[in-house]
Amino acid sequence: METKQNEIKEMGQVDLGHIQVFTIIGEIEGHQLSGQNAKTTKYEHLLPSLANLEYDSKIEGAVFLVNTVGGDVECGLAIAEVIASLSKPTVSVVLGGSHSIGVPIAVSADYSYIVPSATMMLHPVRSNGTFIGVMQSYRNIEKIQDRITKFISRHSKIAQEQVEKLMLSVGEQVKDAGTLLEGEQAVELGLIDEVGGMKEAFSRIQTMCKQ
Repeated sequence: METKQNEIKEMGQVDLGHIQVFTIIGEIEGHQLSGQNAKTTKYEHLLPSLANLEYDSKIEGAVFLVNTVGGDVECGLAIAEVIASLSKPTVSVVLGGSHSIGVPIAVSADYSYIVPSATMMLHPVRSNGTFIGVMQSYRNIEKIQDRITKFISRHSKIAQEQVEKLMLSVGEQVKDAGTLLEGEQAVELGLIDEVGGMKEAFSRIQTMCKQ
């Protein structure tokens, strides 16, 4: 019991028999460290854990509990790609919110749930880096955004064009573009599979592991 509590405290994950549970919370921390007081999901911790999930024959499936404001785009997309590439059944549950690069992570599982009060934010890719030349900067961001929208479309029931439309929507955000979706809206648009929480997620993963 003490070992499991330590795993939750240090790594945000725990093994429940043949099911492994991962938490993806706060800010997705990538190549640069986040602020000291920020709650983060460190991708250099999560990727080896996902590799172990794939390798360990005793683990049959995984549940991902998602409540993130987004963060490092490249690292968040890397996490999503690894989850999507797993051979074992996976289920995600959006709790609170899954914003920005958290959207690809939420849809990367084989089946996804969202609680009614949770939200998902789609907005254009931003960059704090320095690029030489305005046009080069725009093209770089455009390519990154295209990778994200393609991934979301491939792993959900929403068309890439619709994802782009929601990202670039003007009028909903103050001085910005983007769309904020509540739980039922995300399901209606095909971004998430179903409204539900822990009970539904664990029932689904148990069924998937038996198939």
